[in-house]
Amino acid sequence: MNIIETAIPGPLIIEPRVFGDERGFFMESWNAAGFRAADLDLDFVQDNHSRSSRGVLRGLHFQNPEPQGKLVRVVNGAVFDVAVDLRRSSPHFGKWVGVELSAANKRMFWVPEGFAHGFLTLEDGTDFLYKCTGRYAPEHEQSLAWDDPDVGIEWPLAGIVPQLSAKDQVGTSLADIKAFA
Repeated sequence: MNIIETAIPGPLIIEPRVFGDERGFFMESWNAAGFRAADLDLDFVQDNHSRSSRGVLRGLHFQNPEPQGKLVRVVNGAVFDVAVDLRRSSPHFGKWVGVELSAANKRMFWVPEGFAHGFLTLEDGTDFLYKCTGRYAPEHEQSLAWDDPDVGIEWPLAGIVPQLSAKDQVGTSLADIKAFA
């Protein structure tokens, strides 16, 4: 696999080896030994799958305490996926990185603990899969405002009015969240 570092240390773009022919393709989306060899010794405890129509914006979510690292990918459709650094001790606190993930490009995105995560679906019927290093703990879940001007995410919204959950409509500002140390 090919690992691409992002502008912020921690999140990584992962391009798996894909073997294809006229019948289709094969790829390993997770192999503990392969990831460990790439210095990603991860212990996943939960797998999740969401389906969304075009224009759904989910996030920016995180848990503190009981944070989750997430290995995310798209198996149908496309998203613009974002990680925001919420580690107050980081020189990149409040900065974001984004990447397009799609069924076509087969890229994965590693979002480590200490980051908020969210995505905007770019196609109808988008299936989004993610492996988590921690259990879902709704009592610790927080939502960073997707449109916080202090973060300044450049969502690709041309022609899209984002559809948000009630929780995400009232996300907390960067200045008011319970960030990580």
